[in-house]
Amino acid sequence: MTKEEKAVEAPEIKTTEPKGPPKSTFREYFESFTVTLIMAIFGMTFILQAVTVPTGSMQNTILIGDYLLVNKFIFSPGGNPLPFLPMREIRRGDIIVFKYPGNRVDPESDRDRGLVKYQINYVKRVIGLPGETVEFRNNQVFINGELLPEQRLTGDNFGNPEQALEVTDVEERPEGAGWEVFYSDRTMRTVRSGGNLRRISGFNFGVEGKPMQVPENSFFVMGDSRDQSDDSRGWGFVPRELVIGRAMFVYWSCDRAESNGGMAGCLTHPRLDRIGKFVR
Repeated sequence: MTKEEKAVEAPEIKTTEPKGPPKSTFREYFESFTVTLIMAIFGMTFILQAVTVPTGSMQNTILIGDYLLVNKFIFSPGGNPLPFLPMREIRRGDIIVFKYPGNRVDPESDRDRGLVKYQINYVKRVIGLPGETVEFRNNQVFINGELLPEQRLTGDNFGNPEQALEVTDVEERPEGAGWEVFYSDRTMRTVRSGGNLRRISGFNFGVEGKPMQVPENSFFVMGDSRDQSDDSRGWGFVPRELVIGRAMFVYWSCDRAESNGGMAGCLTHPRLDRIGKFVR
């Protein structure tokens, strides 16, 4: 038998000819862009959202000029976690982003300040849960009559919310305190001297010493910078359906004062020490 007879013929490889004309470069880029856009819209609608912080109510936890990434998927819809998804109910201490519900106590104040309910995002910390009684007294918070452990710090520089507060006094950290809150020298002196906070002008002190019961499917929220926070003490509770999600971390931060409020200036005056900071 010759070598030619021993040789095994290689099987014929069949190729499938593409049907239709080949895709142009423009079409390939267009399809890639469309898929990316659809994924981005899905993510921004159901999973993540970017928000900016317009006020100093969460100073020093969050500063004006911080851009936050918000987890919209973490909280279970309607308060009923699905067992096969990484979701949970809203807890005390969570920093949430929500649609401003409007001032139910004094609707005229919204008109005077140019605020429209549901049109602006607020960022606050959850203090009172559904069914609980919350009382704010002597710069302290009481839940169902028991003192809520918080680390109280006295700060200065409240007139410049663009920058972090300068801490002038730190109280002993209570057992179980999970976060820090900031008060001004003025209100802390008033409290320690036995004065009445209700005599100090400002929208925050109208509920001083007045217990408030949180309705079902609602939350009592406050800013960490207690003396400059427009929160549940002034306008009431946050309904569950207005909660957008939980603030995760600062993905960008800029000094608004140095940048004159412009986007270009914000890019050229970053606060690098805050970028990537987790919000707790």
